[in-house]
Amino acid sequence: MTDRTAPSPPQPSRAYLEALDATTRRRAAAFVPLVSGHAGAPADARERVLARAATQEDDVVALAHEVFEHAEEAFEEVQSVAALAALLRAHGHEVEVGTHGLSTSLRASAGQSDGPTVAIVAEYDALPEIGHACGHHLIAAAATGAFLALAEEDLPGRVLLLGTPAEEGNSGKEILARAGFFDGVDAAIMVHPFGYDVVDQPFLGRRQLVVRYTGVAAHASAQPFMGRNALDAVTLNYQAVGLLRQYLPPSDRVHGVVREGGTRPSIVTETAVVEYYVRSAEASTLKDLSTRLEDIAHGIAQATGTVAEIEWDPVPYTLPLRTNGPLAARWAEHQAGRGRTALAGGVVPAELAASTDFGNVSVRIPSIHPMIAVSDPEVALHTREFAAVAATEAGDRAALDGAVGLALTALDWLYDPALRADVREDFEAAGGVVDVAGYFA
Repeated sequence: MTDRTAPSPPQPSRAYLEALDATTRRRAAAFVPLVSGHAGAPADARERVLARAATQEDDVVALAHEVFEHAEEAFEEVQSVAALAALLRAHGHEVEVGTHGLSTSLRASAGQSDGPTVAIVAEYDALPEIGHACGHHLIAAAATGAFLALAEEDLPGRVLLLGTPAEEGNSGKEILARAGFFDGVDAAIMVHPFGYDVVDQPFLGRRQLVVRYTGVAAHASAQPFMGRNALDAVTLNYQAVGLLRQYLPPSDRVHGVVREGGTRPSIVTETAVVEYYVRSAEASTLKDLSTRLEDIAHGIAQATGTVAEIEWDPVPYTLPLRTNGPLAARWAEHQAGRGRTALAGGVVPAELAASTDFGNVSVRIPSIHPMIAVSDPEVALHTREFAAVAATEAGDRAALDGAVGLALTALDWLYDPALRADVREDFEAAGGVVDVAGYFA
């Protein structure tokens, strides 16, 4: 009997990861914690919010566990959003579910609608097969806990809880933004699990590129000279993109898969499709990279006698994350109160970068998207190992610490007009509002 057990591939060396970790440790040892020069909210208001957060810890942890168990993928987060809504309603709050074109979005509001408005943003979608390996159940719990801690306060403005579906690969926030979901919001904040506490970790802009080559089918043996092979075009395209990588800026990423490659070896392939994720640290360099990939696609078509059809962004693209400095400093101070040191940008190497649809929010509205440590640094997001850690007491603590940090940062912003002015000034200095929908037009 033949043993058909697949051999285990050799594991990549961990030398570079270990070098990055050593670099981070050296930088962190020399890091001076961020300090805000703003007064923020009055001490008595902060104490009331902290007291409410403490009484709601069991609810926050229970919500995290429930969303973790549901582990629903993009646009299908029915039970997850219902869990958030049920907890909010149990505390006496009105909730809207399914607004602005997405059935699993959520909105709740507290405070004065005629004052400044801050949004606390929740995510709750999971990944295929590996569940909450990005920790979105903790994001949902932290955001909901922050809203509940603030909602009974006599606020000098308004706080919104905005539940946003389909972050993973589907740009749910951009879909909602184009439908007006964030209209009237003056600042937006959220927190994301990670292997480090970082207030300003880079997130790359991301586009999707699908190239469909059409050739001429022919008998691969009897009349190959009458064919034009679309699979050859895809093969050359993939190789050309690989050669391009050595000339790209260090932050750029291009990774792809062959979606269609023919049907039978005896037929010269008529149609073949390759798909790429295209990422860069700046919107301008993402635009340049997009142009280079289009040039490759058309050049390969000419070389192989095929036709290239190019489709950009089957789902909306995401732009690089922009972190607001004054808001980030308030977050860092409040995390220090929870026993955490929130590192600034540049401490954790920028190589450890992914993408988020919150980037599109951050170039419309002053925003922060700090990372909160759940796992050891060597445990990567989007792995079963991270999902396992995120379901432990370490995940619970991150949800609770995140809820407090979000609540106190929002409270500071609502109470302190000088902070709000500096937040806006920082936003304008970084480029102000970007026309996201028209950026690549």
